[in-house]
Amino acid sequence: MTPAAPVTQIPTPQLPHRSVAIVLGTRPELVKLAHLVRLLGPAAHLVHTGQHYDADLSGRFLTELGLPEPTLLEGVGGQPRAVQISAALTQLDALFAAEPPLAVVVQGDTNASLAGALAANSRGIPLVHVEAGLRSHDRAMPEEHNRVVIDQLADVLCAATEDNRDLLRAEGVPAGRVAVTGNTVVEAVREHLPAEDERAALLAAHGVTADRYLLATVHRPENTDDPAALRAILGELAALAADLPVLFAVHPRTKARLEAAGLGHLLAELTVLPPLGYGEFLALARHAAVLVSDSGGVQEETTVLGRPLVVVRRSTERPEAMDSGFAELVAPGRAIGRAVRRRLAEGEVGLRRLTDAPSPFGDGLASQRIVALLGAVAAGRRPDQTTRLSVAA
Repeated sequence: MTPAAPVTQIPTPQLPHRSVAIVLGTRPELVKLAHLVRLLGPAAHLVHTGQHYDADLSGRFLTELGLPEPTLLEGVGGQPRAVQISAALTQLDALFAAEPPLAVVVQGDTNASLAGALAANSRGIPLVHVEAGLRSHDRAMPEEHNRVVIDQLADVLCAATEDNRDLLRAEGVPAGRVAVTGNTVVEAVREHLPAEDERAALLAAHGVTADRYLLATVHRPENTDDPAALRAILGELAALAADLPVLFAVHPRTKARLEAAGLGHLLAELTVLPPLGYGEFLALARHAAVLVSDSGGVQEETTVLGRPLVVVRRSTERPEAMDSGFAELVAPGRAIGRAVRRRLAEGEVGLRRLTDAPSPFGDGLASQRIVALLGAVAAGRRPDQTTRLSVAA
């Protein structure tokens, strides 16, 4: 696992009560923005659009991550993309008119983030985009359109890596609007990974041994909405289950698609898990011999945990995980099994190599840098007028 962050601390500015609106709508956003919310303290006004809200999962994440109760919008969850964005935008515009923040923060590329960006822009409120500059160059992904639009609207773009910054500069974003902060996922993983004894108890409860099981998740539409792709993925996981236990954490979306396509019988060889809390997922991921997933967040998290990952997608906006040797990109089907078996053949030597390797996503101080940027925004300064922002600094 990547070594802990250095003791260096970045001064935290004091901002007025509820002066920073943090707009989000999904569980990954909650995870990645949790430390930022806690650093802001009373200055943070958490706004949940309800894109992926449910009492069991989202409520559980809010409690587990120690976050305050959010302002929750209505009529967004479960709707088509255009309806989600328009419904959230209408309510956010009214909220920002009634209680104008000094800045709006959005993270990543969700419909909630795009709605927050549009609402901030329409009211002339400075917009800070966390995890700016990601590009898959795959226009079939709705998220690609979201992230490009958000980056064009943002006043401050928090790029996780130098490569993300370079992509933004190539698109004509002025250098003074971009700061390389690192990715907030690094501190999220370090903060919420359970202690070693808790992890051991969790593995025992699931009947698995460290480094001797596979952990899988599948939820992206390109895999779940295509019955042939879903069948191919589950068939490979079932074949791998003949050699080692396969824990499959079933996303609600995936469960619905499995049932609709009549593919539930393909789960027979797998150990099916309900959606996991964040700490529980990190614990299982930390000791998996290999992970198989189509999640963007998992691509980042495995670099902090020091675990190999097989990414089942047609494209990725996080090439750093591939370039640094933590992950490889494959299509649904036999390529999954071949990639997993290659990683398994590396054994302890391969796992040790990844455990000792640094994450390409930063040093664990991203949230502190972003809070410093928010202080600059509140004071009317540009990102390049705020000191000690770059990971390389």
